[in-house]
Amino acid sequence: MEKIAFLGLGRMGQPMARRLAAAGYPLTVWNRSPGRAEGLAEAGSAAEAVAGADVVVTMLSDPAAVAEVAGQFTAELAPGALWIDMSSVGPRAVAELRAQLPDGVGMVDAPVMGSVGPAASGDLVVYAGGEDADVERARPVLEHLGRVRHCGGPGAGAALKVVVISAIVASVTAVGEVLAAADELGVPQDVAAEVLASGPLAGVVARAHSTVSDFPVRLAAKDLALAGGGRVLSAAREVLLADPSIAEQDLSAVVTALRRG
Repeated sequence: MEKIAFLGLGRMGQPMARRLAAAGYPLTVWNRSPGRAEGLAEAGSAAEAVAGADVVVTMLSDPAAVAEVAGQFTAELAPGALWIDMSSVGPRAVAELRAQLPDGVGMVDAPVMGSVGPAASGDLVVYAGGEDADVERARPVLEHLGRVRHCGGPGAGAALKVVVISAIVASVTAVGEVLAAADELGVPQDVAAEVLASGPLAGVVARAHSTVSDFPVRLAAKDLALAGGGRVLSAAREVLLADPSIAEQDLSAVVTALRRG
C-alpha cells in the first residue's frame, strides 16, 4: 500500500487520518499545533512527514493555512508523488498551489461535504478534481473516507464544493432570519418550523436545527467569501460575522443568534 503523509489533524482531519490508519496504510501525520496525533506516527515537521511519501493528504482550514503549510513541504515531494488537498479553498487557490508543484508531482483537489460524524464513519461526500489518472490513483484512498464524485479537471472539485456549501450556508442563514421574523409576527416557532420542513426547505430546516453537526460559523463565513461578492452571499456572510461569540459554534447557532438579536 502507498505510504501516506496526512497533514492537518483538526476536527475533520483527525478522524479521517484514523480511518486511513485503520485501513492499513503506512501513515505519518503532522499538525501545525503538536499533540493531536493521539497514537498515530507523528513527524516533527511537514517536510519530515512527506519525506518518502507516495501520497500527501492535506486537510487545513483555509487558503492561507494551505499555502503556509505547502511552502514547508512542496520542495520535498519526489517525482511520482501525489498531493490530495481535501481543504475547502476554492479553485483559485488550487490553481496557485498547482503552479508551485515540482515537475512530476500530481495533485487532486478533493474537498468534502459532511461533518465530524461522517468523517469518522467514512460517509463523507468527496468532490474530486484533477487529471483522470491522478483522480483514479487517489480514488482507493478517498473511498475509505466517503463517496467519491469525479467532478472534472483540476479545480473542478474545489469549485463544486464552493457552490454547494454556499447554497447551504446562505439557506440556513435565511431560515434563521425567517424564524426570527416568525417571533416578531407572533407565529409559534414549532408551527413555523413544521410548515417550513414540510416543503422544499425540509433539508435546510433540518440542518438549521442540527444538534450533531460541527461546522464552525467562522469556516462557513470563509466558504461564503470563496464564492465571491454576490449580494445575497455577502449579506449572509455579514450576518455570520456579526456575532463573534458564535464563531466556533456549529452553523446552526446562527438561528439562535438571529432570534436573540
